[in-house]
Amino acid sequence: MTMHRRRFLKSVGLGLPSLALLASLSACDDNGDESGTPGPSGRKKVIVVGAGISGLAAARHLADKGHDVSVLEARDRIGGRVWTSRKWSGVPLDLGASWIHGIDENPITDLAEKAGARTVVTDPESSSDYLAGGQKVEGAQAQALQRWQKDTAEALASYQDDDKQDVSVRSAVQDALGWSHLPDGDKTLISYALNDYEHEYAGSVDQMSALHFDDDAKVKGKDVLFPDGYGAVTDYLVKGLSVQTGQVVQQVDWNSGGVTVTTDKDTFQADHVVVTLPLGVLQSGAVRFGPGLPADKRTAIDKLGMGVLDKCYLRFPKVFWPDTDWLTYVPNLDRYGQWEQWINIDRAAGQPVLLGFNAADFGRTVEGWSDSQIVDSAMGTLRTMFGADIPQPVDFQITRWASDPYARGSYSFVKVGATPATRDQLAAGVDGRVHFAGEATHRQDPATVHGAYLSGIRAAKEIAG
Repeated sequence: MTMHRRRFLKSVGLGLPSLALLASLSACDDNGDESGTPGPSGRKKVIVVGAGISGLAAARHLADKGHDVSVLEARDRIGGRVWTSRKWSGVPLDLGASWIHGIDENPITDLAEKAGARTVVTDPESSSDYLAGGQKVEGAQAQALQRWQKDTAEALASYQDDDKQDVSVRSAVQDALGWSHLPDGDKTLISYALNDYEHEYAGSVDQMSALHFDDDAKVKGKDVLFPDGYGAVTDYLVKGLSVQTGQVVQQVDWNSGGVTVTTDKDTFQADHVVVTLPLGVLQSGAVRFGPGLPADKRTAIDKLGMGVLDKCYLRFPKVFWPDTDWLTYVPNLDRYGQWEQWINIDRAAGQPVLLGFNAADFGRTVEGWSDSQIVDSAMGTLRTMFGADIPQPVDFQITRWASDPYARGSYSFVKVGATPATRDQLAAGVDGRVHFAGEATHRQDPATVHGAYLSGIRAAKEIAG
């Protein structure tokens, strides 16, 4: 069963804006700096808010151009939503970003190679699939599921072609497929297909824009995981940079003379600031902006959505599941969105670990549960798939990105009423002093590590060229 990874929904290449930026990066030396550094009068002092991939990209570019750069990070670590856990000795696990999505012409591929990071390909076609009763998806059921997945995709494509008023992904699909007249068996398969989009884009299908949810650049190439952790990339970028952790930014002020950034511990002044706060943090109002942000910026913050994709790693004493990259489950209607997608970590890391995902509305619900409730729920699904006698996990690791005050979600999506241009409004600088970066600001490649990285380079170039 083909998973709706973006490179299977799309067909070729990066968009032209991204290719142009990649071409400019190819002129850089191994550290990403271009030839020439500014003279004393051209040297600028810059504060970067956030040590995630976009903030590190901006800081790296500016520092390598000879500017005075300081990075302020609220957490006690770098990386932001790139976070490699080393809780289990010899088993590094990525709690945030996992993949390079489309390795061809992708700047993260180049960074990973320079960092000496190992990668392992995952294949969306390598999947073992199970129905609500635990039966394998095969024969007529497999054909029916593939048909409804295809019909769901075609319903959305047709809606986008008809120049209609924006509605939610769920509404567009259900109206096109005659939902109210379908038997529960077909509704179950369509619901699985819908939840697949939630895992891909992190937003609820009740909120995602049917017109624009997938309006991002086409990518190409295989998807790869990091068996030793994505953190190798951020560790590479941060070398030689000035980063202060434990600095929770509370206010950003600016005027014609420069910027002032106030944290819970200190006050910093500079010529420019690059704000890489996640969309969810901007929406929370946790950081105040001095003279106030322009109306179109505030509108963009409100209109875009911050999605959820949480992880539950379960470590077992032995492997009891099939040797495929993906394990999927089609629950009954009353359990919509629950534990539908799993990754076989043993394939990538040689360890008896399964990774279960929960996205969108159910992902938010699960965050309110205790760890033991989450593990029990996950095991209920696995016992349905593989039998009641499978072993208990010996340990677990669980994420709660929506509850994280420095993330407020996993990555952004386009809500009903927003458009791709909304991301441009979010990305726009203010008064030549305040600059914005982060995956939510990248129109061509949002919700990806490479989009976040490229946004940081773009913000840096607004300052330093």
